[in-house]
Amino acid sequence: MARRWVRPSVVRWSRGLLSGVALVGAVTGVIALLEPQVPVVPLLVLYLLAVLPVAIAWGAGPAILTSLVSIVTFEVLFLAPVGSLGVAAREQAGALGAFLLTTVLVTALAVRLRRAAVESARLTDEQSALRRVATLVAQAVPRSTIFEAVTREVGILSGADLARMERYDADGTVTGVATWSRVPEQLSMGTRLNLDGIGVAREVRRRGGPVRLDGFADAIGEIAAESRALGIRSSVGCPITVAGGVWGVIAASTRSGEPFAANAESQIANFTGLVATAVENAEARAQLHHLAEEQSALRRVATLVAHGATPGLVLAAVAEELSQLTDADITGIFRFESDGSATLMGVHGVNEDEMRVGHRRVLDAPSAIASVQATGESVRYDVDDSTLQQLPELLRRWGIRSAVASPIIVEARSWGGISVASRRGPFAPDTEQRLAEFTDIAATAIANAEAHTKLTQSRARVVTTADETRRRIERDLHDGAQQRLVSLALKLRLALETLPTDIPPESRTALSEVADELVEVQDELREISLGIHPSILSEGGLGPALRTLARRSAVPIEMRLETISRYPPPVEVAAYYIVSEALTNVTKHAQAKYAEVAVEERDDTLRLSVRDDGIGGAEQHRWSGLVGLRDRVEALGGSIDVLSPSGQGTVIRASLPVAPAVGEPSSASA
Repeated sequence: MARRWVRPSVVRWSRGLLSGVALVGAVTGVIALLEPQVPVVPLLVLYLLAVLPVAIAWGAGPAILTSLVSIVTFEVLFLAPVGSLGVAAREQAGALGAFLLTTVLVTALAVRLRRAAVESARLTDEQSALRRVATLVAQAVPRSTIFEAVTREVGILSGADLARMERYDADGTVTGVATWSRVPEQLSMGTRLNLDGIGVAREVRRRGGPVRLDGFADAIGEIAAESRALGIRSSVGCPITVAGGVWGVIAASTRSGEPFAANAESQIANFTGLVATAVENAEARAQLHHLAEEQSALRRVATLVAHGATPGLVLAAVAEELSQLTDADITGIFRFESDGSATLMGVHGVNEDEMRVGHRRVLDAPSAIASVQATGESVRYDVDDSTLQQLPELLRRWGIRSAVASPIIVEARSWGGISVASRRGPFAPDTEQRLAEFTDIAATAIANAEAHTKLTQSRARVVTTADETRRRIERDLHDGAQQRLVSLALKLRLALETLPTDIPPESRTALSEVADELVEVQDELREISLGIHPSILSEGGLGPALRTLARRSAVPIEMRLETISRYPPPVEVAAYYIVSEALTNVTKHAQAKYAEVAVEERDDTLRLSVRDDGIGGAEQHRWSGLVGLRDRVEALGGSIDVLSPSGQGTVIRASLPVAPAVGEPSSASA
């Protein structure tokens, strides 16, 4: 059965009339008591005591009806002829007319006073409500708290049964962000509703101004269906304008069927300004917070670059920081290769089984990163249900809904690209700019690494060339000059043995001295060749060469070798000269009684340590041999440190990589 609605004005008049009849009865009783002592006609004024309260409480209509009831009652009960509606004297008729006119004037005055009081109370309530909301805005409380407070205040002030604040979404829908109700039923909150059919939200967005709607009986759409289900008969709404655009709407609804007051729009509009301020303040705070986070992230990555971190570490940090800043589900950094493939250099948001750093493959199209590889320009892909099936199988499996990618430009060439992807919807409009800022830092790290790699390779080539030259000189001396000197010495000794016996002794002595000097020259040349390049290092390896150095040392040496048999020649040469230079310093300058040499291989690195118990205080800048050693070690990607506190001996530590670094970017990129 359809619900029957009764207009509130009829109810109000009925209640006012009943109250008036009751008051008339009470006044009539008073008049009956006073009539014997007071003339009857003046007692008519007492009926104003019944009319005035009705006028104040129920309005002009019930007050006029009460005055008519008063006249009829007074005429029938107190004016002759009693018991009839007739009037015996003209002065009595005049008194009744004067009373009626007086009641009309009093009623008008009372109604005006009543309206003034109601308006004053309304303004007081409205100002109090505005002040409460403004206080929340000034206190910078969360936006949700302000939204709830505004919706509640609007609903109460406008006399609504239900109220809702809604935010317009980029996809053409509207989402409830706060609701209020004085009835058990509630409007939906957090649910996206389509702006189809008839509804306050749709009309406010279309018109850009306040809207009133009375009835949803024949309307279509989700919002109209919701209104009918809740029994809403009338609604009024106002737009919330933020930064010159319509951000949302506040709507108040009633189920009584009585229209809202004429000033309902202005009441709601007063609150929309506060909501706009709260939204702008919150967005400004969020923007500042996001900017601070972005600057912190950039600073952290830039610090890694400044400290010379490897590109692999820098790119991993970039992927993680970008995922946090852009709220991305997946972040990938790729290096474009000359053959058209791409190598994954950094990733965040997927497990290693799906995407592994160092994996090289051809990028599937259509995808954002493939577009960057093809065009060298930033790109954004927003995916809907109709285009989802066009994505590569891996992206479909991940449920990607939006992707943004930007190129990494190193020395005017497209080195690679960074891509962020989301499963939840479009990225913020400034995502491309954020990616560009990180690609600049990534490009700097890559350029630095490539420059360092080229410098290291150049220094390594110089050292290798020098070692090869020294080895060739040592070999030439051993196979050439030394062998000839040995041969000459042997021939001279043989000639001395075959000389005639009558040769003068002086001549025999001179020839013998020449033979001895040849042997001495041979020994000196052998020592020189050992300084140029130790042949035992080439023939026997690092272990025998270091043991030979220990045996020749004037200071007792404890040797601890924990290494494999052979290493690459540049590594062996560097290790040999480090120990040789250190032991020379121990013998000549340290005044040491004991030294220890330790060599071990750990984590693909050859680690050397030379320690003595001498006087310490070695000044590195004056130790000329250390400069050449440092160049040699760093050319191999290693490091060397000297610790020499005065009076506490000297320790030299060196690390030499014996395997190529993994994950370093190649210089052969697209």
